[in-house]
Amino acid sequence: MGIELGDRYGHLFLELGSAVHARKARTIAAQVQAVPGVIEATTSPAGGISIEYERAKTGEAELRAKLEALGVAQEPPSPRGDLKDQHEGHDHKDRQDPGHSHGGTLGGNSELIFSLACGLLLIVGFAIEKLGLTQTPWIPTAFYVAAYVFGGWFTLGEAIGNIKLKRFEIDTLMLVAAAGAAALGAWAEGALLLFLFSLGHALEHYAMGRAKRAIEALAKLAPETARVLRNGQVVEVQVESLIPGDVVVVRPNDRMPADGFVIKGASSVDQAPVTGESIPVDKLAVNDAALARDRPDSVVMESRVFAGTINGSGALEVEVTRRSGESALARVVKMVSEAETRKSPTQRFTDKFERVFVPAVLILAVLLLFSWIVIDEPFRDSFYRAMAVLVAASPCALAIATPSAVLAGIARAARGGVLIKGGAPLEELGMVRAIAFDKTGTLTEGKPRITDIKVMQGTTEQELLHVAVAVEALSDHPLAAAIVRDGNTRLGDGPVMVATDLANFAGRGVQAKVNGIDVWIGKAEMFGNDGIGALSAGAESAIEELRNAGRTTMAVRLGDRDLGVIGLMDTPGQRRVKPWTS
Repeated sequence: MGIELGDRYGHLFLELGSAVHARKARTIAAQVQAVPGVIEATTSPAGGISIEYERAKTGEAELRAKLEALGVAQEPPSPRGDLKDQHEGHDHKDRQDPGHSHGGTLGGNSELIFSLACGLLLIVGFAIEKLGLTQTPWIPTAFYVAAYVFGGWFTLGEAIGNIKLKRFEIDTLMLVAAAGAAALGAWAEGALLLFLFSLGHALEHYAMGRAKRAIEALAKLAPETARVLRNGQVVEVQVESLIPGDVVVVRPNDRMPADGFVIKGASSVDQAPVTGESIPVDKLAVNDAALARDRPDSVVMESRVFAGTINGSGALEVEVTRRSGESALARVVKMVSEAETRKSPTQRFTDKFERVFVPAVLILAVLLLFSWIVIDEPFRDSFYRAMAVLVAASPCALAIATPSAVLAGIARAARGGVLIKGGAPLEELGMVRAIAFDKTGTLTEGKPRITDIKVMQGTTEQELLHVAVAVEALSDHPLAAAIVRDGNTRLGDGPVMVATDLANFAGRGVQAKVNGIDVWIGKAEMFGNDGIGALSAGAESAIEELRNAGRTTMAVRLGDRDLGVIGLMDTPGQRRVKPWTS
């Protein structure tokens, strides 16, 4: 069944130009959905359009052509989120419809500026009128008219565009209601309607702009350039030009430029930016590069690296397995962008409701306008009644309630360090009864600490820490740094042991000498192999207990005696969190 669905239906996601505004996005979606064969088209104010279509009736080429005809700049999902135009020979800067552009000469917040100007003019006019600051009646009216211009500027452009598409939305009703209020002489009430409506949309645009910047920051985890081996020389190239088979050189503390597998070198890699793992992961070269090249998806995790992760202290040579736009990081960015096109249930309901409500109110107003034919009253009274109904029925609350509520929720979460991708996830959060967290640096400090020390019989904690700190002080591994830092804190001031002759067993542990005696510190898997004796039953039991509790474990052996096991973990932060209440 899945194969049949895949053959019958297609999915297309594109990033749009930066001029796309929330209301402009809805108009684009409606125009694309009118194409025969399109099942659903949804847009994200952060710059994406998601299209579901039936392959037998339309295709990607036709849909791209439709967007081109609408004057919308299309861009393939950028691997790094820098939203660069990848289409050669097209200047998209001139494609923006000036009637719909919400940037203009005042920048990306022009609608917010217009909305605030509307509110200021409304307040000034109201103050002049109510405080009797002038005896000239047309002066406050002039301020109200100016407020109309600023408050209805962008709304008028959208309404005209919708009328051309034979669509009547709340934009249209709001304008007619404002015009009706003006006809009744209620200029202040009409200006207030336009101010609230334009302010709601401006704040929605601002919130979605922040969400877009957050996605761009996520995408830019990948570096812009990579150091590639070409003919025995290291050449710096753009990440977008990397192809499978290229060998990139990753220096210590650099970010990985692409997905691939290690063919030379050993290091620990911080994968928290992509996978959320709090403990750096040791990476080793593959045993058979040819086999890994033929079957890249079968490469073991200890040899695989991902774009955007951070290399540790060792230099690596990595063979690229995926183009930048197909990396794990790029897929995460794409999923986040597509998730923003999901409307919340309330947004879907209001969209359906306004399609019926707006025409119904307009029809009712027209009928009431001609009620004087049936009821013996002057036309003036019928006109007043029709305009009063129109103003009263103006769904200002419906128009701004949802975006304002979404904005308030997203902004409040952002202040607490949580990024919510849009209205749908925010509403779904209200139905959540249990949450499982696994996020490095958000709930945790982002660095490992010693949490447990299990000593074997005949050994003290001080002896174990003295030996462990002395050996790990010679290593530059992140876990070694944690042991040295926390071990010294626990030991306090006192005599310090000195270790020598450090030897690394990449991905497993280290060996050194303390007072001429061999010391081994590492994972349980290091012991019992390559001539290293197996762990005692007590040490194995302690490791199993700590691993079941989520700890990373390091066994410590001095000579032929197991001293104990150290447990490390990325610990929760110190910020106090209020209990969850429902």
